[in-house]
Amino acid sequence: MKRIVILISGRGSNMETMLKTRLPAEIAAVISNEADARGLTTAQDQGIATAVVPHRAFADRAVFDAALAAEMDRYTPDLIVLAGFMRVLTEGFVARYAGRMINIHPSLLPSFPGLHTHRRALEAGVRVHGCTVHFVTPGLDSGPIIVQAAVPVLAGDTEDSLAARVLREEHRIYPQAVRWICAGRVKLGANGTVTITDAVTPSAALIAPALDT
Repeated sequence: MKRIVILISGRGSNMETMLKTRLPAEIAAVISNEADARGLTTAQDQGIATAVVPHRAFADRAVFDAALAAEMDRYTPDLIVLAGFMRVLTEGFVARYAGRMINIHPSLLPSFPGLHTHRRALEAGVRVHGCTVHFVTPGLDSGPIIVQAAVPVLAGDTEDSLAARVLREEHRIYPQAVRWICAGRVKLGANGTVTITDAVTPSAALIAPALDT
């Protein structure tokens, strides 16, 4: 059974969803860079080991990343899951866990990498928005894509209403991506493409606004 370490910075809603889901894996630890991250209490209540590596206690990103890696490696993870972990990781750290660290981003990458994705989507006037699970690479939010979910942008949407609609899909696709990886169904090719064994691709298109009938 694969061992998973989850990294969080706050409430960890995606982490909480995974804890409620029967994953074919062991959640070995939840680690945060923030001592007051609410998700730590959630994990502790489930009997899961937790740790804090406070980034402000270190002189620079590289020193913090070395301390974080040392803490993570205590749990011998097969997979590292970033679930609202709000730190940009150094190239050396990413290389150390290449091919076994994944992230979820609240946009349809490659559109809107970085922060404030829902605001930027509304400002851009896009009709479809969503979320993406991807492998982590040194480039910000640019790693190979595993799975995406799309939602329509509705008239009158605010950042909060759009974020809530996207978050519901995050809670669906992130555990699924972890299941696929644990089952050995996700293959990361040398060219950076991802294939998923026996994956079903839907044929229906999402058109927003809907066409007249």
